Amino acid sequence: MPIISTTRVVTVAVGPAQKRLCPPPFFPADILALSPNFTGSLFMVGAMASFSVTDAISKFLLPQMNFGQLVLLRGVVAIVLITTLAAHRGALRPLRILFVPQVAMRIVGEVGGTILFLLAITHLPLANVAAIILSLPLAITLGAVLMFGERVGWRRWLAIAAGFVGVLIIVRPGAAGFNQFTLLALGSVAFYALRDLATKQVPADIPALFVTLLTTISMTAVGGLMVMPLGGWTTPSVPALALLTVAAVLVLAGYQCVIMALRVGDISAVAPFRYTQLLWAMLLGYLIFGDVPDGAMIVGATIIVASGLYTFHREHLRNREMLMTAKAGSVPADGP
Repeated sequence: MPIISTTRVVTVAVGPAQKRLCPPPFFPADILALSPNFTGSLFMVGAMASFSVTDAISKFLLPQMNFGQLVLLRGVVAIVLITTLAAHRGALRPLRILFVPQVAMRIVGEVGGTILFLLAITHLPLANVAAIILSLPLAITLGAVLMFGERVGWRRWLAIAAGFVGVLIIVRPGAAGFNQFTLLALGSVAFYALRDLATKQVPADIPALFVTLLTTISMTAVGGLMVMPLGGWTTPSVPALALLTVAAVLVLAGYQCVIMALRVGDISAVAPFRYTQLLWAMLLGYLIFGDVPDGAMIVGATIIVASGLYTFHREHLRNREMLMTAKAGSVPADGP
């Protein structure tokens, strides 16, 4: 597919207003001529495919090098790409922003989540880890209650509880097939929830792209520090370097697709398509690593996805009810 210039601007009709959006260079601009929610869904599916391929590449390369070296090499390529893009968009800012509490907390969440995630996929099937990670929206909802005092109604509490049951079915604590590395996957969910909750509090005047750059620099530095304790440097092959470059490009592409998805379509319409990541993980896990999901994993994943979809549904209804009752100054008694 030919590369489309990032300077091309397309106008998309969204209700009575219009949005002028610049599509990422890896998507044809004509895609924005479709309905906003359908377009946003395509972007979200593309993002999940990008992230899933990146995860598969990481799992494939981890037997060849320790994950500190993998994070370091992938990060170096990503820093070059993100810095170039940030400079092009005028998003570069002073490095002291690194010490803004919300930014620092986001970086801690990203670093902790990534390290635990890579450890988990080293020892577990890709689809199993992906299914556990899909409980992240439920963890974020719970975290928003604990950290920000957000109101959550009984229906969403039931959805959170159901999602937790789904995770337990996959993890199977105490069962003969229990693998302690599933605890690492659960830990990565906690760190990623911290990351996303902190992101919500980052001051609006700090460009998201620069926050991504700071996070990538920090993650790369941590990877470099872990190389020697984890066994030292292994000279990577040319194919391995090529795969790491592809992974870095796909990560950046995935982030841009998520941004476009949320800007073009309604969040309640496009967010559920995050769950296509599980399908990609199952497919790649089978084709590349020969992993065949067992019954417990499928049942648990189904419960997690269903509870997550219901959470998105309740959020959509909640937002609609709040708009209807805003003028009266009342809040729906059912809660979120």
